[in-house]
Amino acid sequence: MTEIDPAVQDELNRLRGSIDNIDAAVVHMLAERFKCTQQVGVLKAEHQLPPADPAREARQIERLRELATSARLDPAFAEKLLNFIIAEVIRHHETIAQSG
Repeated sequence: MTEIDPAVQDELNRLRGSIDNIDAAVVHMLAERFKCTQQVGVLKAEHQLPPADPAREARQIERLRELATSARLDPAFAEKLLNFIIAEVIRHHETIAQSG
């Protein structure tokens, strides 16, 4: 195995530390998002509203694609991520509606 220059190793460690911090922030932000969407699910269930809102979802996808573009992130990736999150939210909303 090739020995890594200590300066390169230090830079790798610094960057990886930043990645670890960002990953932790992403997890905490997702947890906060899901706390809000759980409240939405309860409100929808209480008022017999459907778990999914396709018009809102389409607006959110478009908005996230625009944000991704301005942040120089692949908008297709951002859309896939949001679609994954939306599917999980809808699943939670359906569970809440069935339990109420």
